[in-house]
Amino acid sequence: MGNIKKLAGQTIWYGLPTITSRFLSFFTSILFTGFLVPYDFGQMSLVYQVIPFLNVIFTYGLETSYFRFAQTTDKSRLYNTLCVSMLVSTSVFTFFLLAAATPIADLLKLPGHADFIYYTAIIIFLDTLSTLPFARLRQEGRPRKYAFIKLMNVVSNLVFSMFFLMICPMLQKGNPDWMSWYDPLYGVGYILIANLLASLLTLVLLSAEIKVIQWSFDKTLWKEVMRYSLPLVIVGFGGMINELMSRLSFTYLLPGAQFDVQGIFSANYKLALLIVIFIQAFKMAAEPFFFNMSKNEDARLTYARIMKFFVMVCGAVFLGVALFLDIWKLLITTKDASYADALDIVPIITMGTVFLGIYYNLTIWYKLTNQNMIGAYITVAGAVITIVLNIWLIPRFVYMGAAWTTLICYAFMMVTSYLFGQKYYPVPYPVGKILSYLGLATVIFLAHHYLRSQHPGMLLLHAAGLVGLGIYGAVILYMERAEFGSLLSRLRKTR
Repeated sequence: MGNIKKLAGQTIWYGLPTITSRFLSFFTSILFTGFLVPYDFGQMSLVYQVIPFLNVIFTYGLETSYFRFAQTTDKSRLYNTLCVSMLVSTSVFTFFLLAAATPIADLLKLPGHADFIYYTAIIIFLDTLSTLPFARLRQEGRPRKYAFIKLMNVVSNLVFSMFFLMICPMLQKGNPDWMSWYDPLYGVGYILIANLLASLLTLVLLSAEIKVIQWSFDKTLWKEVMRYSLPLVIVGFGGMINELMSRLSFTYLLPGAQFDVQGIFSANYKLALLIVIFIQAFKMAAEPFFFNMSKNEDARLTYARIMKFFVMVCGAVFLGVALFLDIWKLLITTKDASYADALDIVPIITMGTVFLGIYYNLTIWYKLTNQNMIGAYITVAGAVITIVLNIWLIPRFVYMGAAWTTLICYAFMMVTSYLFGQKYYPVPYPVGKILSYLGLATVIFLAHHYLRSQHPGMLLLHAAGLVGLGIYGAVILYMERAEFGSLLSRLRKTR
């Protein structure tokens, strides 16, 4: 319990600021739906869906490798070697990206917008250079500075975006001469410029971590790290395909109205990503914690208990999203009511994201046993499933086809990773309880969904949602009464 309390404490430090940042980021995206029609929002979403793919290539697994090798290697030598490697590779990758901006824009169905690719390349360059300084803060247990800088990135992005989208149009009306540089039709471009400025500010705030970098490169250490990290590139790239291919597929599988459909799907996907706020917050604290815990004799028991608590919370967050869709709908329909056309995909995407969160927890087995290639095979298989199902289902069922593809893919990855993990690094996960809690959350949602289909009043519908959450919480408290009783007893003793 002491280790779990330690992780909980780290999650509070890393998690709550991360949650705040993700909420601000989420509402920044919601802000865009108030100023952009679905077509423009689809263009913006397409550009931002390319960034994670490129981030995987630019960072090539060095963040996780830093946590892994910091346990056994001189940290200063490791940090300098990896930073030099990333600076050189990032400069080369960015050069080729800038040089190929026009054909890339054409490939993404954005002809005449090579400038979007220029901005994107610079954003990725700046964000990549901040990766290892952020990892250093996490590894050294400095959550306050980490959280502050992350928060400033999101806040500054929001402020710059509001300046271009809200303040500049008002200034142009009153001062058309000195605001002649502003083009109100350049909406997506200004969003990218705002992001670029926020990324530059982030790098400035990390100047202390950047200044300590020395031009020192250990070739032997670098080769050892590369053997560990390169399979993680496949893992990351496959993960991005699984997460983003559904949205990218609309561009090619539904010609004609692809940006409208993509904009609507992406806006609803943002609602489902509310649960990612929790998962990402947990992951920030859990990844270095899991590596540090691996030396303890009771590490596997700790991993099992953490998984149980993780699933319990995920079930509650899932219900918080799925039972109150009509409230979340208001966040994306201020500009155009058509954003609500795909609202029914939100629970499916959300449960798929729960499976993804469980998969993230399970991946510790191959990271600890240096079996990263097996992790790569799993994600490649998931990517193949995503591509095949998208080609088959999106032309037939549009939004629902993409949503079910996401859920099926993450379910496959979760189950496969669990089976391999039990072979190479067995952990006594309480599978029965985990399935029971996920099943309970699903049954409560289905009952509420049936009630919603009967078109009751909003008051009754939301009251039923609160009752559903209450039932879930009551069952959890009863099933885990011994666990919570022990926790309360320990808390009393510490007072």
